[in-house]
Amino acid sequence: MIASMEVGTQRIRDIVLSLRNFSRMDEADFKAVNLHDGIESTLLILQFRLKEKTERPEIQVIREYSELPLVECYAGQLNQVFMNILVNAIDAFEESNIGRTFEELKAHPNQIRIKTQVIDNQVIGIRISDNGKGMSEDVRNRIFDPFFTTKPVGKGTGMGMAISYQIITEKHQGTLECISTIGQGSEFIIQIPLKQ
Repeated sequence: MIASMEVGTQRIRDIVLSLRNFSRMDEADFKAVNLHDGIESTLLILQFRLKEKTERPEIQVIREYSELPLVECYAGQLNQVFMNILVNAIDAFEESNIGRTFEELKAHPNQIRIKTQVIDNQVIGIRISDNGKGMSEDVRNRIFDPFFTTKPVGKGTGMGMAISYQIITEKHQGTLECISTIGQGSEFIIQIPLKQ
């Protein structure tokens, strides 16, 4: 019983630290941070949506992290961008998994791939891709428009990607683009300067 309590206490501690790291409430200004810590905090917060459920196996997260220097950014806002992209991928999986059996999903699992890299010693690149159903050209062209959503009424506001675009392009002088192919998945490519 004590061992179980210790495990539970450690898990609570990890979640609280991740929430603190994710929100960065005490850091309103630019600060040099480890982006991988922000990504990992976001993944821990989303763990309940990624783990195995009765209707599907665990969503696999494949990390392809390069060695990154500390990056000057609004860390809490950047973590919100990661959250928006990852939640959209999970939502898309849930929609595309309808009608597929647990065995089918185990044979062809839902995967999210996160790749980081330094480009020309000046720019940090973060690529978040999924092997979901992808999106049409029309949807892809409107994905960053305010109030545009493909989710049912009451499920999404259509503001997550519009806000993400603003955070990357206006607050960090970077770029955010989306590549998608129907039946193959989607990829979001974030590039931000190493130093602001």
